Amino acid sequence: MKILFLNGPNLNLLGTREPDKYGSQTLLNIENFIRKEAVNMGIEIDFYQSNIEGELVDKIQQAKGVYDGIVMNPAAYTHTSVAIRDALLGVCIPTVEIHLSNIHTREDFRKISLTAPACIGQITGFGANSYKLGLIAIKDYLNSL
Repeated sequence: MKILFLNGPNLNLLGTREPDKYGSQTLLNIENFIRKEAVNMGIEIDFYQSNIEGELVDKIQQAKGVYDGIVMNPAAYTHTSVAIRDALLGVCIPTVEIHLSNIHTREDFRKISLTAPACIGQITGFGANSYKLGLIAIKDYLNSL
C-alpha cells in the first residue's frame, strides 16, 4: 500500500504560524512522526507540500497509478479550489481530507470545504494527530475494498 500525503499553502510555516490554532510542531516533525507510524503499519508514504495550487493539481494527476490513496490537508485551498476538487474527482484515488484545526468552529468562510465532496471523508480538529487518523482511515478504507 502506497499513500501520498499532500499539504497546501502555508503549512511549511507550521511551528511558528499561529501556534494557538495549528500547534507548535513543524511539518517536518509531523512527517517524521507519520513515517514511523507508516513503517509500523507496513505502508509506504511520500510527502509533498506546495504553496502553489497548480503544483498540487499536478501532483494529484501524477498520483494516478502510483498511489493507492491520498491524505490531503489542502489548507486555504479547502475553501477556494475547484481545480483541486476536479483533480481529485478526475483521478478517482480514494482521498481523506485532514485539518489541524476544526474548520467547522472557525470563521464562516472556513466552514465550507469545496474539496471534501471529492473525498471519502474528512478529519478535522485533532492537531498533528489528524495526520495519523488520516493514515488509519485511508488504510482501513483501502483494506475494506
